[in-house]
Amino acid sequence: MNAEIIAVGSELLLGQILNTNARFLSQQLASIGINVFYHTVVGDNASRLKTAIQVAENRSDLIIFTGGLGPTKDDLTKETIAEQLETKLVFDPIALRSIEEYFERTNRQMTENNKKQALILEGSISLQNDHGMAPGMMLSTEHHIYMLLPGPPKEMEPMFLTYGEPALFSKLQTEGRIVSRVLRFFGIGESLLETKIEDLIDAQSNPTIAPLASDSEVTLRLTAKHPSLETSLQLLDDAEKNIFSRAGDFFYGYDDTSLMKELTTLLKEKNISIAAAESLTGGLFQQELTAIPGASSIFKGGVVCYTNAVKENILRVSKNTIDHYGVVSEECAAELAENVAHLLGADIGISFTGVAGPDELEGKPVGTVFIGIAVKGSPTKVEKLILAGTREGNRIRSIKQGCFSLIKQLKEMQNG
Repeated sequence: MNAEIIAVGSELLLGQILNTNARFLSQQLASIGINVFYHTVVGDNASRLKTAIQVAENRSDLIIFTGGLGPTKDDLTKETIAEQLETKLVFDPIALRSIEEYFERTNRQMTENNKKQALILEGSISLQNDHGMAPGMMLSTEHHIYMLLPGPPKEMEPMFLTYGEPALFSKLQTEGRIVSRVLRFFGIGESLLETKIEDLIDAQSNPTIAPLASDSEVTLRLTAKHPSLETSLQLLDDAEKNIFSRAGDFFYGYDDTSLMKELTTLLKEKNISIAAAESLTGGLFQQELTAIPGASSIFKGGVVCYTNAVKENILRVSKNTIDHYGVVSEECAAELAENVAHLLGADIGISFTGVAGPDELEGKPVGTVFIGIAVKGSPTKVEKLILAGTREGNRIRSIKQGCFSLIKQLKEMQNG
């Protein structure tokens, strides 16, 4: 099944909002084995929308629309589709009652045009809106499936996950069980990873292998289809084994995880605490760590040591180290990691110091980074990076590298 996503709304064309819906839907559709070949954006104009529908019908099996389901005159998605399909709109009694109850509950007057939101294409499956008023819908014809979803992401995303995806999956089940798995890699570029598994990608049929790069990471989405779930899973296992034999050193997790989530899980499992000393990253490591539920069980605290005075007076980096080696140095990173762990009573200390940019510091070029890792009972390790990104990109890459290096070290200790 090949899909096209049509986003409706002049505000998208004017650049007033980003089309995050298309990205979300593409990711979700890929996970159930549906290929998205086209993204289209069209304004609030019935004529242009009708043309976009006709183009999509000639090249796609599944057409998903986002936006244009509201109560105003410029919300014209379902009216235009009804005209194109020569069908009519009918009231969904459940949706209509839900809208009426909302106005009653909020003690507001319900105007006549609000009833428009309860209209759905005749013969379609209504998709309940748990976070708004207008329901979505899915209509199957002889040659196409049309799915209509609201524009606001806070309504669209839960609607698709709760009602839209299961409705699509029931259609796909007739062709076999589709199972998807995402493998996440760090420390290897997309081109190098693809080179290592090029023969696997060239020979792919079932399962398929789809690479994707983002934010200094690379993911591989494996998708297998077979009437037997057990066989589908075995196909994924076999493909994964082949991939790991070539690039397993860079793998860190599955599906919708992150390096920080994986590090937090590992620390919790081992009941190990951590503290952080951050210079160039300015507290970013601590911010991302504390955004994960339950981080308080393993995170002791941290210090943003942006100035030399804080490094020396609060974190007790020796004046000799600063004078002879500088704050952008292996020696400083090691002391920061060791001292923050000692001062805060943590099992692990991690530090970040370097030159984020835009100017060099202490004669060191932009992108020079030192990450210190002090684990109780083990020699302190310092990793040097030479990065070539933007200021913000260098900071994010540093945090991810720190997580990845610490994950590897903890696993090596466990296995060793």
